Amino acid sequence: MIANPVAGRGRGARAAEVLVAGLRAEGVEVELFATSQRGSARDRAAAIARDVDTVAVVGGDGTLNEVLSGLPRRDVRVAPLPMGTANVLGLDLGLRRDPAGCVRTILAGRTQALDIARIESAGSADAGARRLCFLGASAGYDASVVHELERLRRGPITRLSWARAALTALRAYEPPRIEVEADGKLLPGVHGMVLLANVVNYAGWPSLAGDRRLDDGLFEAYLFPARSRAELLRHGARGLLARFPGGGVVRVTGRRFRVASARPVPLQVDGDAAGSTPFELTVEAERFRILVP
Repeated sequence: MIANPVAGRGRGARAAEVLVAGLRAEGVEVELFATSQRGSARDRAAAIARDVDTVAVVGGDGTLNEVLSGLPRRDVRVAPLPMGTANVLGLDLGLRRDPAGCVRTILAGRTQALDIARIESAGSADAGARRLCFLGASAGYDASVVHELERLRRGPITRLSWARAALTALRAYEPPRIEVEADGKLLPGVHGMVLLANVVNYAGWPSLAGDRRLDDGLFEAYLFPARSRAELLRHGARGLLARFPGGGVVRVTGRRFRVASARPVPLQVDGDAAGSTPFELTVEAERFRILVP
């Protein structure tokens, strides 16, 4: 079990202890590891023993991303206990958010295959850097919000933290001109924001198309005009009241995307700042197995 003790405003540590006790009461052998800094979940996942068949993850989407990025084998089942701010994958899969429910999910052993993509960004601090993506990656305003949050954050992330970052990024917004290539074909038009997604819930809200599949080997590209602050606000309102595509937003599916712009545009991957454009997203052939209720 890999747990972020400060997740859920400090509730992660207690939740992990209760989950460990519940599993041990059922005769399950458990080793608990508490993260101490960014990257430690990935490092611990990379060093799991060969006889480990399940990794429980107590924390938010960022902790889960680190664990998936570090795991050396895809046959290891992953059991998230969502404790973050958005918990996007947990919402998509209807995961239990209480330790007792997570124990029942692990014992039942039912899994859902999950597509994984690799992001290669020439605009990151390390040119050519590669990272894993299981929720979505985007360039444009929402990525600017994520970068602003990284700059502003002090301690645990709250919804108020996101709101402050969103307002700061909105005041500074200048519409970019982004081009997208899908499976080797340049898509028509230029765009103010591009979201490559594998989920229905976006930023914790069910605003994307509900007919996607988590295991079809495809990601969905949502292309936003976002030519002004007013248009951004209209997109935001639609995301709260309806779903995309629609309202000028187009959806295209594919296995490999390339996103570029004349000037660097901020990039986020699974809710974390990840450099800037240009970048490529490629869906991998091998999937993870997520334990679900």
